[in-house]
Amino acid sequence: MTPQPCVCYAGPVSTASFSSHFYLLRSFLRGVLLIWFGLMGFALTAHADVSVLESDPFEMSFEDAPRVRDILYPEWFKPSFLDLREDLQEARAAGKRGVILYFGQKNCAYCKKLLEENFVREDIAAYTQKYFDVIALDIHGSREVVTPAGERFTEMEWAKELDGYFTPSLLFLNLEGEAALFLRGYYPTYTFMAALEFVADAHYQNEAFQAFISRAQPLSEGGEPVAEDWFQPPPYQLDRSRWPAQRELVVMFEQGDCFACDLLHTDPLADSSVLEKIRQLDVVQLDPRDETLVITPQGKRATAKEWAKELDLFYYPSLLFFDRAGKEILRIDSVVRLYRLNLALEYVSSGGYREQPNFQAWKRARDERLAAEAEAKP
Repeated sequence: MTPQPCVCYAGPVSTASFSSHFYLLRSFLRGVLLIWFGLMGFALTAHADVSVLESDPFEMSFEDAPRVRDILYPEWFKPSFLDLREDLQEARAAGKRGVILYFGQKNCAYCKKLLEENFVREDIAAYTQKYFDVIALDIHGSREVVTPAGERFTEMEWAKELDGYFTPSLLFLNLEGEAALFLRGYYPTYTFMAALEFVADAHYQNEAFQAFISRAQPLSEGGEPVAEDWFQPPPYQLDRSRWPAQRELVVMFEQGDCFACDLLHTDPLADSSVLEKIRQLDVVQLDPRDETLVITPQGKRATAKEWAKELDLFYYPSLLFFDRAGKEILRIDSVVRLYRLNLALEYVSSGGYREQPNFQAWKRARDERLAAEAEAKP
């Protein structure tokens, strides 16, 4: 099991409202501390089988808008005729412990991060090649895939079936063709390495990934999550199962002493277009460490801590979007930057999910419409 790094820095001083000057000063000082600790080499975690992993806080800060990107697969990805029954047989014969199916798309910044940062690390590449065959699929592709159960889908159909609405998505199969883990989105290197070990060492047979990774990277004990004046205050009566609400709901699970959480507030959530959309929703912030009582959108009583566990959340911040009847629309439980967050908020706040329940299909139609409108302009 991979011990997770603890990036130590000054925790947030949070109140319901605070001056923008103080907020900017705090962010600046935190950035200075992060740089200093990174230079001092405090963000390290040892690994028993491979070399030392480093947690780079800046791997979560990048520009994610779609643009032309040359995305190259590692040469050690496995060529496949996409009959996964055959691929599993070959993996078993080669002494592997499973097969990873990579679902990506062109011009995807998150895919590029995974392929050109995570997979180029010698430790991660060596560990992956030792225990897995990796097969690349295109979420918009038309090639036929034969699943381990013998079902036939196009790449696009299967991605839709798996709810792979964000890329990259990774489906980990054990040698029996059973799903051992599904990751949707890009994760920092230490989380990704933990996922590899979770499957390679068959921990999935005994526990959820949330339990596995929490032992290596326990929730922080100090600090309060950053507050916003548009968060709804307690009590958290979120039940929508009996009477539909007037607006959609986003539940933000965050903790204190969390760099990714702070980055969400100082960057994407500070954008005017994001703020315009998120203020059209009911927004609740919950701390996965808390015993605060919540009535969930489905009408169930639970503490915030219990609900986070039930939802199998293992990365923070995690944003869960619910419709007016309490049904989950989608979730962002991986690294998120401005473009992806803005697009998800548009999908929910505009009611686009009601017209098209598949996020990627809605995005394709949206992109085509905007391109046609741009072309029609004089």
